[in-house]
Amino acid sequence: MRFNGPSPSRSRALDDPASSAFEARRAWLRAVLALCWGAGSSGWPTAARAAALAVGQPAPPLVLHTVDGRNIDTRALLGDVIILTFWATWCEPCRDELPLLSAYAARHADEGLQVLGFSLDGPEDLPAVRQVASSLSFPVGLLGSAWAGDYGRMWRIPVSFTIDRAGRLADNGWNDKDPVWTPERLERIVTPLLRQEGRREHL
Repeated sequence: MRFNGPSPSRSRALDDPASSAFEARRAWLRAVLALCWGAGSSGWPTAARAAALAVGQPAPPLVLHTVDGRNIDTRALLGDVIILTFWATWCEPCRDELPLLSAYAARHADEGLQVLGFSLDGPEDLPAVRQVASSLSFPVGLLGSAWAGDYGRMWRIPVSFTIDRAGRLADNGWNDKDPVWTPERLERIVTPLLRQEGRREHL
């Protein structure tokens, strides 16, 4: 399943190289990538990737402010396996990853899997984000800035972070050369976590 743009005109605004919206987003993304790759030994990319993140250590808390008005705090989900995924409507790889992740989340919801989707789109793109959210099995909200707390600056997307039932970071997306979810990657990283004991009791 693939999600479509909110309307023909909206799709053109996001995908048409002749549109000002497309050009602005492409320029922004190029600037961010240039900073990351051009920083070299200055240490900036390390900071952007949140070097304090360590697999096996407590995962930093993060709150998702969903498009339907809820606030979901990762600290309230202790006992569940959590995937924090970062995406945008203008991100090509996200268009393939989101439906895949949504289907996986739906299949494993009864096993205590929680997926939280953080969109890097701006407030002006909220209608497009809502349309994408309506096709997904997990909650979605706007991140609000390029920074996601102690997870660092979202300088590339899609990227995800996985938290185990004990609240420890199980997979750090910054360490993955190809962080896009695939069926094989989900089975390798997430499925074993769902078999662990310590599941949260849902009321």
